[in-house]
Amino acid sequence: MDMSRRYFMKLLGAGVSAYWVTGCAWAGELQANSDDWTPAYENLEKEGKFAERIDQAYALLEKCEICPRRCGVNRRKGERGFCRAPEQAVVHSHSPHFGEETPLVGRGGSGTIFFSNCNLRCVFCQNWPIAHEGRGRQVSDSEVADMMLRLQRRGCHNINVVTPTHVMPNILAAIRIAHKKGLRLPVCYNTGGYENPDIIKLLDGIVDIYLPDLKFMDGEEADRYIVRGAKDYPEKAQASIKEMFRQVGNVQTDGRGRALRGLMIRHLVMPNRVAGTKEFVTWVATTLSKQTYVNIMSQYRVEHQAFNYEKIARAITPAEFVEAIEWAKEAGLENLDERSLSQYRVHRRRA
Repeated sequence: MDMSRRYFMKLLGAGVSAYWVTGCAWAGELQANSDDWTPAYENLEKEGKFAERIDQAYALLEKCEICPRRCGVNRRKGERGFCRAPEQAVVHSHSPHFGEETPLVGRGGSGTIFFSNCNLRCVFCQNWPIAHEGRGRQVSDSEVADMMLRLQRRGCHNINVVTPTHVMPNILAAIRIAHKKGLRLPVCYNTGGYENPDIIKLLDGIVDIYLPDLKFMDGEEADRYIVRGAKDYPEKAQASIKEMFRQVGNVQTDGRGRALRGLMIRHLVMPNRVAGTKEFVTWVATTLSKQTYVNIMSQYRVEHQAFNYEKIARAITPAEFVEAIEWAKEAGLENLDERSLSQYRVHRRRA
């Protein structure tokens, strides 16, 4: 896609901000000694269990049930389900990213690999050319591994696999190939949240950082704003996030505030309380931990097909974002994203 000057400057600003604030750990995060730290997948490989996990993951493609849609197609024979993904991964781009959460960005950026296609395809998707249209090129697992190694050489602090659900087997294989060639970065699983909890269990001991969305708390709203519906989205996302939390717990950082392990949750505030933000913060506080890293995001904009849906055919108001952060504080959440809090202070002056 062409990058507009305005969008480039926005990313540059986010990167500069991240550069100056990464010297300290955020409140609520545990600190770890990075010298003693090893990625989860390294331990799994030493135990001789990594290859077996990859075999289990690839077997799922023969009657695909990786995500809750359970299309049942044989992707190993060229059949395609809802996500339209082939057997090989399709990658749109890979590069250091400075617009992610500060503990992921550090000074070298988060090493993002953007996978094409999606098992959700929200009507308001901001990356619809990639997620809906599948723009990108098919690559082998070895090529994905090479991307990971290039990002490590460029000084990125993690490997951030974006929209990974439907290509999870490819990602696991690529991590193992890359590890054998020297990969030692944490892996961040950056997902829209529509996951099978049993499939997430396959990732135990491989993924270091989970970065799921929790987009909707009400099934009717999810059904309305996701292509071909996903009424079970809240149920599946919450159960999967609970499993993620069981595996990795709260965020742990090194002495420079860079994330090594843990759960980080994103939630996008939407117009007219469509996303169920109050219910979201209450669920996190009571079900997971009040120290859970939560990024309540204000950047909703009317994209793709959202113009056709009256309740979401406008930007959020300052008052809507202010109430969202205040609900989070009232719920007792102690580890809110710093940029969310900065935006809260700006919006509060405008509300």
